Amino acid sequence: MDADRRIVDTEAVPDDGTVLFTIVDGSERSEGILLRLSDGIVAFENYCPHWRDVRLDKGSGATLRGAELVCEKHGATFETDTGYCNFGPCEGATLSEVDVTVADGGVYLTEDGCEFGGLGPADDGDLSSGSRIGFSGN
Repeated sequence: MDADRRIVDTEAVPDDGTVLFTIVDGSERSEGILLRLSDGIVAFENYCPHWRDVRLDKGSGATLRGAELVCEKHGATFETDTGYCNFGPCEGATLSEVDVTVADGGVYLTEDGCEFGGLGPADDGDLSSGSRIGFSGN
């Protein structure tokens, strides 16, 4: 695997959280999150399908509840293995998966036409996703 596409060591993906990383596609930058599953690691784009400006991981890890990823803004829940929304305002929608491969003790970005831009957010902007009221109590 190409060292420039290595996101993190597999051990760096927590059992109870996510890893936020930046994806570069030409001049566009977006974010992805890595999640550990019982049988591997999966990556999704870091936004809620209900409001694309709402990030699931705001920089300190997305909220997980068992085998579900939770949107703190809407209370929507997504199955961690498929990204399918099984509850909330975007019920029936599916998170967009990002192609990654686990090899040689690392997780590599293998999404066609994209490059790994680094760990953390895609920009230095505010990750709080605006002033909309959320379910986190924050």
